[in-house]
Amino acid sequence: MKAAVIYGGKDVKIQDWDEPKVQAGHVKVKVAWAGICGSDLHAYNHGMGISVEPHPVSGRKVPLVLGHEFAGVVSEIGDGVSSVKVGDRVAVEPLIHSENNYYAKKGFYNLSEDFGFLGLNADGGFAQYAVAKEEKIFKLPDHMSLEEGALVEPTAVAVQAVKSSSLKIGDTVAVFGAGPIGQLTIIAAKAAGASKVFAIDLSPERLEKALEVGADVIINSGNEDPVTHILAETGAGVDVSYEAAGAQQTYTAAINVLKKRGELMVIAGFGRPIEMDVNSVLIKEAKITASLAYRHIFAEVIQLISSGKMNVKSVITKKIQLDNLVDEGLEILTTDKSQSKILVELPQD
Repeated sequence: MKAAVIYGGKDVKIQDWDEPKVQAGHVKVKVAWAGICGSDLHAYNHGMGISVEPHPVSGRKVPLVLGHEFAGVVSEIGDGVSSVKVGDRVAVEPLIHSENNYYAKKGFYNLSEDFGFLGLNADGGFAQYAVAKEEKIFKLPDHMSLEEGALVEPTAVAVQAVKSSSLKIGDTVAVFGAGPIGQLTIIAAKAAGASKVFAIDLSPERLEKALEVGADVIINSGNEDPVTHILAETGAGVDVSYEAAGAQQTYTAAINVLKKRGELMVIAGFGRPIEMDVNSVLIKEAKITASLAYRHIFAEVIQLISSGKMNVKSVITKKIQLDNLVDEGLEILTTDKSQSKILVELPQD
């Protein structure tokens, strides 16, 4: 089969790759669409997140098939599989983890010390076929497209962050970072009842996309101070801020725009340690929380998308073929901030 295989930083090849075999309790999916994630960019540009030593769960290391946001059609099932059948249209939850660690037993499998992802620590979805455990396979309603199915994974990140936060109907929100996760967080916050959403970014194109997906106010932090703007417009600040940029400046601003007893929810990963003025948190009695990936939420996200409560297709800015993944996908997303979510179509022959 044809696949995009990562060997290390700046080293992804479109090549022939052995078609995966199905074991008991596993499902083989003929992949239709896969999305390019920020984690894929980190892996491609810096080699970050990919297994250079055998992963404790998968036992695999590079070279690996890249990609963890994908959907397709069930092509084969292993012994014991009963929840799906050949021909079912499905989305795949790409988290991998052992079943016997403390956090997995408590239901918080995304916090398992040995957790990883298909596409970074085992073969993923930029391939004609992929295999995952039965419990990580989720059927899509007939009226939900496979393109939307490929967006379930990043949408799950945003939905869990919003659900885990203290957001209530009528609350005001600031989202720092208007990339794909920031845009999906705007959509999720609006679906949860936010009355006003401020979107903050440096890219005019991404801010325009933020307006399109539901932001009420956009602020280019390269042209004006978002803290001054938001405090002037709200009087006291916002109820909840979401940090989806992963930078010192946005983290600090996300605290400073909070009203007293407000909450900062951290979604983004940070490339380096940052500093925090604890007194700025203390004098507000502010809360700082975080949300890592997702857990037990794919079925709910599929329902939100399929019912029309979350129009996630609006974040798609480009569709490409697998052969063009590097030049028209990974490289473009590194330099062109007008792009948001690029979907990759897998060969069907």
